[in-house]
Amino acid sequence: MLKARIATAVPLALMFVGLVLYAQALALALIFGVFVLMGAWEWTRLSSIESLWVRTGFLLLIAASLALGNAELQLLDQVQRLNVQSLMGAACLAWAVALLWIKGYPSSAILWRSRAMRLIMGYLMLVPAWIAVMFLLSVSLGPTILICLVAIVAVADVGAYFAGRFLGKHKLAPSVSPGKTWEGFWGGFFASTAFGVLVWWLRPVELSHLNLSAVLAITLTTSLASVVGDLMVSMVKRESGYKDSGNLLPGHGGVLDRLDSICGAAPIFALGYMLAHW
Repeated sequence: MLKARIATAVPLALMFVGLVLYAQALALALIFGVFVLMGAWEWTRLSSIESLWVRTGFLLLIAASLALGNAELQLLDQVQRLNVQSLMGAACLAWAVALLWIKGYPSSAILWRSRAMRLIMGYLMLVPAWIAVMFLLSVSLGPTILICLVAIVAVADVGAYFAGRFLGKHKLAPSVSPGKTWEGFWGGFFASTAFGVLVWWLRPVELSHLNLSAVLAITLTTSLASVVGDLMVSMVKRESGYKDSGNLLPGHGGVLDRLDSICGAAPIFALGYMLAHW
C-alpha cells in the first residue's frame, strides 16, 4: 500500500511543481478546473446521485461558477482582493460548520444526509478552493506560495501517517475515520511546525517582514484545516457506504481523495496570507 502511494504521489508532485512553475495562469486555471470537475463527478457518487442528468448538471453548475468567479474577481487580471477576502472568510465559516458536523457524527447526519444538502456541501468545498488557488497564483511569488500550501498539506499528511502507524493508539474520530489517531494528529502538527520554521528561515526577501509567529499561525491553521477537509469527505463516504471516492489513483483512491485536504486548507491559507501579508 505504501509503495503504491509513493509510486503515485511522486510523479503527481513533480508534475504539479512543473506546471505551477512553468505553465501560464490561464492553462493552470483550466487544468485545476478539470481536476475540480473530476472531484465534483466523484462527489455526485458520494451524494448517492444516480441520474446522469443530475450529475452532469452539477458539473455544469461547478464549471459555470468557476467561470463566473474568475470573471467577477478578475483572478487572471487585476484581482479584486477584498472580494476574495470576503469569500474566503465565508468559506472558512463553512468549514467551521463542517467541523461541528464531524464532531457530532453520526447524529449530525440528520442535517446533511439528503442528496441536495450533500451537493451543496460539495459545491462549497470545491468552488472556493479553486478560487483560493487561483488567487494565490496572482500574488507576488504566487507559484512559490502555492507550492508552500501544498507542501504544508503533504508534510502534515506524512507526519500523521508515520506517527499514527508507529505510535497510534487513541482514535481521533472513530465514527468518521477509524484509522486516524490522536498520535497521528500530533505527528502532523509537529511536522507542520518544523516545516513552518523552515519556511520562515528560508523566506525570500519580499516576505522578510513576516515574523515567525505569523508564518507558524498560517502553517498550523492550514494543516489543521487539511485534517478537517479529509475528515469531512471521510464522513460523507462513511454515510454513503464507500471506502474511496474512486479508483483512478493507485494507492490513493479517487481524485477527491487527494483534493479533500487541499480543499479544506486552501481558503484558510489564502485568508491567512492576506491578513498577514497585507
